Amino acid sequence: MASSINAVLCALAAIAFWTLPGFALGRLLLPRVLALSIAPVLGWCVYNAAALPILVVVGFAPLAVTIVAVSCVIISLGSFALPALPQGDEAAPLVPPAAYLGAAVLALAPAAAILPKISPDAVLLADPIFDHSKIAIIDAMARQGLPPIDPVFGGEAGDSRLVYYYLWHFSAAQMALLLRISGWEADIGLTWFTAFSSLCLMMGLAVWLAKRSSAALVVVLLAAAGSLRWTLGFLFGSYQLTPVLAPSTGFAGWLFQAAWVPQHMMSASCVVAAILFMARFAERQSMALLSVLVLAVVAGFESSTYVGGVTFAVATLIAGPLLLAAADPTRRLRIAIGLAAAALLVLCLVSPFLVDQFRVVAERGDARPILLSHFPVLGPAFPDAIRRVLDLPAYWLILLPIELPASYVAGAMAFAVLLRKRVSAPDRCVPALACLAGAGLSVSWLLVSTLGDNNDLALRAVLPATMALIVAAAAGFTLRPSRRVIAAAAAGGLVLSVPDSIAMVRWNVVGTANADAGAFAQTPEMWTQVRRYASPAARVANNPLYLQDLTPWPANMSWALLANRSSCFAGRELALALAPLSQSRRETINAQFTRAFAGHASAQDIDDLARKYSCDVVVLVPQDGAWRRDPFAASADYQLAEERAGRWRIYLRTTAAGCCR
Repeated sequence: MASSINAVLCALAAIAFWTLPGFALGRLLLPRVLALSIAPVLGWCVYNAAALPILVVVGFAPLAVTIVAVSCVIISLGSFALPALPQGDEAAPLVPPAAYLGAAVLALAPAAAILPKISPDAVLLADPIFDHSKIAIIDAMARQGLPPIDPVFGGEAGDSRLVYYYLWHFSAAQMALLLRISGWEADIGLTWFTAFSSLCLMMGLAVWLAKRSSAALVVVLLAAAGSLRWTLGFLFGSYQLTPVLAPSTGFAGWLFQAAWVPQHMMSASCVVAAILFMARFAERQSMALLSVLVLAVVAGFESSTYVGGVTFAVATLIAGPLLLAAADPTRRLRIAIGLAAAALLVLCLVSPFLVDQFRVVAERGDARPILLSHFPVLGPAFPDAIRRVLDLPAYWLILLPIELPASYVAGAMAFAVLLRKRVSAPDRCVPALACLAGAGLSVSWLLVSTLGDNNDLALRAVLPATMALIVAAAAGFTLRPSRRVIAAAAAGGLVLSVPDSIAMVRWNVVGTANADAGAFAQTPEMWTQVRRYASPAARVANNPLYLQDLTPWPANMSWALLANRSSCFAGRELALALAPLSQSRRETINAQFTRAFAGHASAQDIDDLARKYSCDVVVLVPQDGAWRRDPFAASADYQLAEERAGRWRIYLRTTAAGCCR
């Protein structure tokens, strides 16, 4: 199981390492108040966007990772010999230490959701662990290098490269290699780091805009807000607020998403930083600013196509012309050429990821991965004919106030006040942040992604908008003459969301009790034995539905968290996100594997597992129907390597006997 001590070690190493290059750059490019607060995000963006192509070329091994990391440290320390760029804000307030401490404590809430909750006879998991099944990506990179292989599906004698956006997992894999910890432990540490660095970025921006250090503490409070569903559910008897509203699907604010999708959260932080650097470049052109802007955009895209790609593109289409219009007319051409050159360079750097995304679309057979359609808000209490029309305003008037109660109304009012102020440099950044907020909310409102069961584009596009709204709302506490109204709106939403926040944190810490928790506690020993027979490059087959009740959806979590070996087919839910399979092919393969482990397999099914899907090692447990009707024992393709009475059977593919070690 994951060790909390190793997770803490990873978190501390991440914050120490990536803050150094971030601060070294920030002090040369940004006002003093932003230089330190943006450092974790900036350091992570620049380092990982630059390190990925380097380590693909030289090899992803501990020595290479160490050399690249040490080189970054040396260059960062050497840069302190250069004088910081004069900013003229020496008297400006800074983010207070108490705010950093508060951010560190709040970041524990999402990290706690990924920790195993260990008792003498069971191990509980919290619901967000479902989206952290991608821990298998971290383990695969640390084990087999770059470019990463797809850990959930081995393909059919084809290309088994991963086609998911993986920069966040790449950064975790570096920590796993350097610190010699598991992918699960690295994921926990990076989840904390992501939440903490996101808060630091928002605190610095809020203090910069408000010119009050107290705005940083307000950011921490607003980020802790949950939804109004718990409070409204208490009043009306239904958390889902049915039949008036449609069931919740994961559209939520900062605290919820920080635990579920840290890769998208980090992408949102990169996007906010990129918008800031765009505004700075429009004010003062330099190659250093342009280079950092490029790397921030690349990091955002390679962490999340939906946030760093689609949402950022929409935001720049709006913010770019506004920044040009507000710039000195004599500099507009230079600014336009610089931004165009940056866009071209970004396209070149992210081209491998772009090609992979096009490949996913092609292989899944969906010519329209994104559709124009509204976000469903209202429930069956409204007739279909009018619900489709009412959903459009209901998104802005009902859903957003419910899911973003402390920041939506207050942030919108604060932006309205800030946009009327055009006096200093911070105010010139406000239109760009407002465009980002509007773009994120509009993308969630009107665009739908079709490559999965959920509309992930809408669920994640709201993240950079949420961050921008929190920044504006926190700054709004100091804006005259509207500060009392803004503060009342934010405080009212925050107080009403407290029950939901408490419930969310409680379940993150305690976990969800289920019938499979006891069996899960026994699986580490089994996977240790499997690794004795499976080489690092071998692919393992186990029941895709094994311990399916550990998570809200039937995912193969025991394999994802503990196996540290790739699967030939890890199950429908994991293949849905990571395998470039059409729906019909995915369902056919899923049915074939399910039959095999249920004990209803034909000889052809077992032959396909061995020859078509290259399942080198097969694991059976008593919960499998195949334990009693074992099709592998009679197959010439497999031989029994080990049986532990009442615990497991491990089979080796006869053509893969040489994989044992």
